[in-house]
Amino acid sequence: MKIRRRIVFHGYVQGVGFRWRARFAADEHSCTGWVHNDWEGSVTMEIQGEEKDIDQVIMEIESGRYIQIQNMEVRNIPVEEDERRFRVR
Repeated sequence: MKIRRRIVFHGYVQGVGFRWRARFAADEHSCTGWVHNDWEGSVTMEIQGEEKDIDQVIMEIESGRYIQIQNMEVRNIPVEEDERRFRVR
């Protein structure tokens, strides 16, 4: 079953390739959505797909060489049926 999550990542997440790693991982796992840097240093992502695929995307982001996620705020949000790709904003 397809789900959508809004996740705010805190830690050492900007200037370390986070967004591009997220896009690559989302593409690899057939997830859609978007990711962008927030003004205060966090990164926000909305990601949609199977729960197991979303979990894989997060694990691949966390394995990034310089990325250090200290905290994640996660909430489920409504699925966007017409979305077809994952974008870096």
